[in-house]
Order: sequence, then structure tokens, then C-alpha cells
Amino acid sequence: METSINIDKLLEGDLLTLSKAITLIESTLPKHRKKSIELIDSIYDRRKPAIRIGITGIPGVGKSTFIEQFGKLILSHGLKLAVLAVDPSSQKTGGSILGDKTRMEELSREPNAFIRPSPSSGTLGGLAARTRESMLLCEAAGFDVIIIETVGVGQSETEVINITDCFLMLAMPGTGDDLQGIKRGIMEAADIIVINKADGSNIDAARKAKKQLEMALHLFPSSNSGWNTKVLTASGLHNEGVSNVWETVNDMLQTLQENGQFDAKRKEQQARAFEKLTELSIYEYVIQSLGKSHDVGYLKDEVSKGLKNEYNASMEVITSLQRLTKD
Repeated sequence: METSINIDKLLEGDLLTLSKAITLIESTLPKHRKKSIELIDSIYDRRKPAIRIGITGIPGVGKSTFIEQFGKLILSHGLKLAVLAVDPSSQKTGGSILGDKTRMEELSREPNAFIRPSPSSGTLGGLAARTRESMLLCEAAGFDVIIIETVGVGQSETEVINITDCFLMLAMPGTGDDLQGIKRGIMEAADIIVINKADGSNIDAARKAKKQLEMALHLFPSSNSGWNTKVLTASGLHNEGVSNVWETVNDMLQTLQENGQFDAKRKEQQARAFEKLTELSIYEYVIQSLGKSHDVGYLKDEVSKGLKNEYNASMEVITSLQRLTKD
């Protein structure tokens, strides 16, 4: 792996350099991690913050088709777009499909678009551990809008709200998603809910789902941000309603900028990022420190086999770490 990144080329928007930089920060090797931190530090104050949009939704909702049309619309406004598509890794094999470029063929051929699949590696919330750092690198490379497409398989997807300005959830009529609006969770966290596939025989069902969701959202308390969740219908396949989604995103951002919530949200996200980075760094330090003295993987295997309970195994790790720090 190439660990020497040309900062000037990155800041000029060279896509090959950007790809190499993202590959570096995704590495879990300690020597690469040190280089990654130095890289992020060198570009942090030299980047121009982009519009950050999170998009999630259950498998089959048509995320890729919608994002392709949405992305082409963004490009038509003369903006540069990066799509960071967090790809689900197999929990059993660690494998990952990483096929987002083939899912967005037209968008991937656009000169001002950059699509980067990234394995989630089982990270809580579906976000790859280094997705935020990839986003910062894309900002340094001059991208105006960054879309983060998440795995879309559970309520923990709301983690995406901690690194984006606007959180879109795609729903689909006829799947029961319309009824999920009465529950707290991912629907409540969404800034905009888009009922996709609102075409053909689905149009009436989409309108019904829109009304049900709007009624359900009225049961939730008003947001402190000054923006209340909007429900829209669209068809990524037929490119209908997509421009309305982009207009609504801009309406939201303008509202937050005017009432001061935009900057407040960014600052809160930075504080949360510090907490997450600290947690991750401590975890990696523990694993590396105990690598020779205590096999954490072995303990995990013992727990899964029922030979140890999780509490005793966890205390063994802490005890070993305490011995190391005393030495």
C-alpha cells in the first residue's frame, strides 16, 4: 500500500490521489493509522466544507437508482459530487460486495462525480469506521456535495445523522414502511422521507403512505432545529419528483443557516466525532497491546462456545491491560 500521499495533488482534486488517501485511512494497521492522522491534520484547515447528505433505506427500496438520478441533477447545477457508499460486509466471512460503481454506471462515468464503496466491517450503525475521514478528504479534493449511502438494514442507521447536514430516508409503498412512522427511531430522525417507486400502479399507494406518515409525524414533538420532517414522493426509475427532493434539501439547509442551527449542529458533530475517535483509538490500543499477552479473539471464541461468560472474559481483558500499564 502506498502511504505517501501528495497533498498538493489531493487539494487539486486528483481522483487517483484521493482514492489512495481513502485506502490509507481505511487501513487498520498501526503504522498506517499514524500516517492517516498526519494526513487528515494536514488537510483539515485547507478544505472547504461540503453539503453532507445521508441517504438510507431498506434493501430493495431503490437507493442506487434514486442516487444516480439525484446525483446527475446535482451535477447539472455545476457542482462536484462524491458518493461514499457504505457496503455491507459479511459478518461471517468479512466479505464485501463493493459493487456500487456497477450499480450507478451513468453517474460513475461523469467527470465531476466520484463514487467510493467502503466496507462497513460490521460497524455499529452501518457506517464504516473511517467514513467521516473519507468525507473530509473529499472536501479537501474540492467536492461540493457528499452523499453517504448507508447499509439500510436497521434502526441503528440513525448514526448517519451524526456526520451529515441532511438525513434522507427512502421508503417504499406497500412494504409496511408507511406504518413505521408511528414508532420512534429512524423515521423520527429523518429530515426528509422520500417514498420512492411512486410510479405506475404504486402511485395511489405512495400518496396514501405519504398521508399516513405525515399524520404519524404530527404525533412527534417539534424539532428544536426549526425544521420539521417533510414527506415527499418520487420515482428514481422515471426521474420524477427528484428535483423537488433537491429543492427541499436546500430549503432545509437555508432554514438551519438562518436560525443558527447549521453551525450549532456542525459543532455538536465535531464533539461527537471526538468521542467516537477516542473510543475507537482506545479499543485499537487495547487490542494491539494485548495482542501478545492475551488473545482477545480466543476469549471471544470461548464466550461464543459458552465456556466463559462475557462478563468474566471482559474482566480478564481489563486485568491484563492493567498489568501492562503498571509495567
